[in-house]
Amino acid sequence: MNIEKFQVRTDLAFEAVDLQGASEVINEEITEDKLVIKRTIIPEHVANELGRRAGVYYALDTQAIKTHDHDDLKKCEDALTYIIKEVMKVENINPSHKGLVVGLGNSNVTPDSLGPAVIDNVIVTRHMFILNPEEVSEGISDVSAVAPGVMGNTGIETYDIVEAIINKIKIDYVVVVDALAAKSVARVNKTIQVTNTGISPGSGVGNTRKELSKQTLGIPVIAIGVPTVVDAVTIASDTIDMLLKYFNEKLNKKDSPSDKLVVGPQKLDHNFMGMPSEEQTRHLLGEFGLLTEEEKISLLQEVLTPNGYNLMVTPKEVDLDIQDLSDLISSAIDRALHSIVDNNYIIS
Repeated sequence: MNIEKFQVRTDLAFEAVDLQGASEVINEEITEDKLVIKRTIIPEHVANELGRRAGVYYALDTQAIKTHDHDDLKKCEDALTYIIKEVMKVENINPSHKGLVVGLGNSNVTPDSLGPAVIDNVIVTRHMFILNPEEVSEGISDVSAVAPGVMGNTGIETYDIVEAIINKIKIDYVVVVDALAAKSVARVNKTIQVTNTGISPGSGVGNTRKELSKQTLGIPVIAIGVPTVVDAVTIASDTIDMLLKYFNEKLNKKDSPSDKLVVGPQKLDHNFMGMPSEEQTRHLLGEFGLLTEEEKISLLQEVLTPNGYNLMVTPKEVDLDIQDLSDLISSAIDRALHSIVDNNYIIS
C-alpha cells in the first residue's frame, strides 16, 4: 500500500505535529474555564518536514460555538483578543501601523463564508484618517478591510488583489480570515487558529492558490482560521476510533453493577475514553485494526477518493455557527487593533 500517495487534509498546525511527530516543536497548553489554548512553535529546520511554515501557531479550543452560550462566547472573545495581541507583538505591530483585514472565501457557500462575514462586522477607520484626521480619537488605528471573493467569480488571484491594495494605500500589516479544514470531526467550528505564518487560500479543500504571507507580500501577515469542513475520510476514521473506544468501554464495564442499571444508549465523552489493547483491536477489526493512524487514513483515501466519495462535509447548524464565529472573530480583531474598543468604548 502506498501511504505517500495521499496527504491528510488539515490546516491546523498542532494536528500536523500530532500526526507526523516532531520532537523539536515546542508545544504548550493552557486550560482555563472551558477554554484550551495551545501554542505551537515550529522552528525553521523542521518546518519542511511538517509541511508548515516556521512560526508561532495558537489554537483556541472552545465549546462556546456549539452551546451558543453568551458568557462562554464572551470568554472566548477575550481569549482570542489576547492571542491576536500576542501574535502582533511577535511581529512588532503597533497602533501607528496601517492594517488591512482580508476576508477570504465565498459568501455564497455557507461553510466558506466566514471571511466575508467577518468583514461585514469589522470596524474600518481609514476613511476617518483621510477625511477628518484631527477628529480621530486616541486609541483608533488606521484599518481597512476587503473581501476579495474567489477566483471563480472574479477571475483574479486573491494574492494579486491584496498585493495591489497594499501597494496602493501603503499597508503595514495584514490580518487574513479564512475557513479551514481539519483532520478531526471534534475540531469543526470549535477551534480557532491564529498564526504569523500567513495562509494559502483554498488549501483546506485542495484548491491551493498563491499564499498570503510575509515572504510573498513583504509585510507581516496574521492568519485567523476556523475549520468548518472535514472530508469523508476523516469522518470514517474518527468513527472507527469512536467504535473502538466504545467497545473498550463496554468491555471494561461489562461486569459493573452500575452499568447494568443503565437503560438505552449512553452519551459518552470519547475524549476521555481509552483505546482497546492491540490484541482486542485485532480481535475486533482484524488486520485493519493493526494499521497505524497514517496507514488507516491513507487506506480510506485510496478507497474513497478515486470514486469521488471523499466528500467535504459541514455540520447542519453551520449557519448559526458561522454567525457566532464571525461576530466573535470580528470583535476580537476590533479589540486587538483599536485600544479604544478594548477599553469598552463604542465607535459610532
